[in-house]
Amino acid sequence: MTSTATTTDPQRTPAPDTPERTGARTEEAAGTIAGARERIDALDDRIIGLVQERIAVSAVIQQTRIASGGRRVNLSREMEVLDHFRGALGKPGTALAMTLLELCRGRI
Repeated sequence: MTSTATTTDPQRTPAPDTPERTGARTEEAAGTIAGARERIDALDDRIIGLVQERIAVSAVIQQTRIASGGRRVNLSREMEVLDHFRGALGKPGTALAMTLLELCRGRI
């Protein structure tokens, strides 16, 4: 006789919209959470795409600046970016902007 996995089996990953998977206490709440998580996943994909686009645009700026005899990094511009993110998102915005700037600088 073979046994089948149940939701109490620690080896089985519950389906994405189950209360066990979402931390919800009802099936209705689990469904709402699963739908919202799908939306977050789609937003994350868009954010990743935008960051990749920002990296490419930043590379053009850096190459153009260097080709014209300038420096790779423009610190005053970076401060503007930091201020913009901080103003829009508060202190965590500064950390996010720093991460973006680091990604977009490439190797220095």
